[in-house]
Amino acid sequence: MAYPRRRLHPGEEIAVDLRPHWWYYAKVAAVLVGSVAFGIATLSFDDGTTRTASTWAALALIALSTLWLIARYLRWARTMFVVTTERIIFRTGVVATSGIEITLDRVDTVQYRQSIFERMVGAGDLVIGAGERSGDHRFTDIARPRAVQAAIHERVEEFDRRRATPAAENPDVAAQLERFEAMLERGTLTFDEFQRQKERLLDE
Repeated sequence: MAYPRRRLHPGEEIAVDLRPHWWYYAKVAAVLVGSVAFGIATLSFDDGTTRTASTWAALALIALSTLWLIARYLRWARTMFVVTTERIIFRTGVVATSGIEITLDRVDTVQYRQSIFERMVGAGDLVIGAGERSGDHRFTDIARPRAVQAAIHERVEEFDRRRATPAAENPDVAAQLERFEAMLERGTLTFDEFQRQKERLLDE
């Protein structure tokens, strides 16, 4: 399921839209396979007349592992990592949800980390530095993290160029943008209000 376009700002475009890598299922899949193997081994010693404690334990373990896999899938379907031409968006959760948005002008560093096995399967983590106020944000089970890192750097550079172009042509616009950014930092202007004011200035 793609990120809803109705949630994008006017003129905003999606550059990267990801769900977690299949490695996200590794632990639960291993538990389920182990449960099934344990169940098969247990049933092979069952004479069919009575159920031993180990048989019931195996069946319960298989049921719990299956439920865990279903819950994992639902969470996977509701987890998204999106890079647009203006921000980085992360959302996760089915019932209780959480998320974060990082505007591209606040991105200081983008690091990717992969173990040897993660390099083999094409998964890894991203660590995005967003200034002293927000600190570092770690995102796990990212598919092709090196390519995503490069895509983020490209979007940041494009964002900086777009922001610098009108400022160079019109010093008044640059001054007003700086004033609105200061108001955003102080909390006297919401992010949505800041975006509207910025778009109004850049369209003039």
